[in-house]
Amino acid sequence: MSIDAILERAVSGERISMEDAVKLYESDEVEKMGEAANKIMEKWHPEPITTFVIGRNVNYTNFCDTYCRFCAFYRAPGSKEGYVLSDDTIFQKIQETIDVGGTEILMQGGTNPDLPLSYYTELLQNIKKRFPDIWMHSFSPAEIWKIVEVSGLSLEEVLRELKEAGLDSMPGGGAEILTEETRLRVSRLKITWEQWIDAMKMAKKVGMHGSATMVIGFGESFEERALHLQRIRDAQDETECFTAFISWLFQPENTGMYKTKKLTPRDYLKNVAISRIFLDNIPNFQSSWVTMGPEIGKLSLQYGCNDFGSTMIEENVVSAAGTTHKVNTNKILRLIREAGKIPAQRTTAYDIIRVFDEAESAEKDFVMQN
Repeated sequence: MSIDAILERAVSGERISMEDAVKLYESDEVEKMGEAANKIMEKWHPEPITTFVIGRNVNYTNFCDTYCRFCAFYRAPGSKEGYVLSDDTIFQKIQETIDVGGTEILMQGGTNPDLPLSYYTELLQNIKKRFPDIWMHSFSPAEIWKIVEVSGLSLEEVLRELKEAGLDSMPGGGAEILTEETRLRVSRLKITWEQWIDAMKMAKKVGMHGSATMVIGFGESFEERALHLQRIRDAQDETECFTAFISWLFQPENTGMYKTKKLTPRDYLKNVAISRIFLDNIPNFQSSWVTMGPEIGKLSLQYGCNDFGSTMIEENVVSAAGTTHKVNTNKILRLIREAGKIPAQRTTAYDIIRVFDEAESAEKDFVMQN
């Protein structure tokens, strides 16, 4: 079945349906989808600029009582291999980030049942006292709901206290696939898809924004992928809570789902393109070079992505599953230029800090070897 009519409608500005999305997933005309996605991206971003943010992922604890089958990072509460980073260690990581021009800290961990709300608020307050200009893009919906459970407060009360303490925005980790069928199969104890959406909506209500994510490759159906996109689009229609969308592939190595067939870079590029075509109300799409590698990350800039994501000075969750790609700032500049784009450093809120000309490189680089 030809997908031309669907793509033509989308490029002309017409909203496509879930049924249309399923037909796109069933098609193997990936390059054609990429071309349409790129045209839609250029309507949002007519200038040939690809942005990136200099940031660090600080995994402050790996204790987690959610026990996702697909996670190789977590350790059960009480495990001798578990940890909670000291405040001084976190401060040192933030200082190192600032020293290389970094502006964002993506602080995420497990759902640790032994950390009270005061742990988070005091940590945020101390970070902001020492580093008032760092942007705290931290704590995914699953972590937020664990704080709700431990504190006995409402979702709104917890998010308001965190924002007042210094939280600036909320990452969209833990979305995986927003259907109960897949969630019950791969992460039975994790928050529901409704809770994930509610957390993102509430973050916007209290004055923050968030990002939307999607992970494919759990054995979910095309219909489930389309439903995931529909739920993201509906939430954005209602609240405009998302500034960006990021998708990547499940990495089965070293996890409890190691026998799962690993999807290919072509599957990733198809998903990026379909997502850009379907999500007509989210302006920014990030490349996922951490899981896919720099070259596929570069190629995704022709499939609807306008952003290269974070330099990710440090990352431990994906690398625990055996997938580690290190890219310093100068390499990001080169990859963006090789894609025919102009690189620009941005803030978490997508305000441009600096546009790099053809001859410029970043003055400093910091590559963390885990």
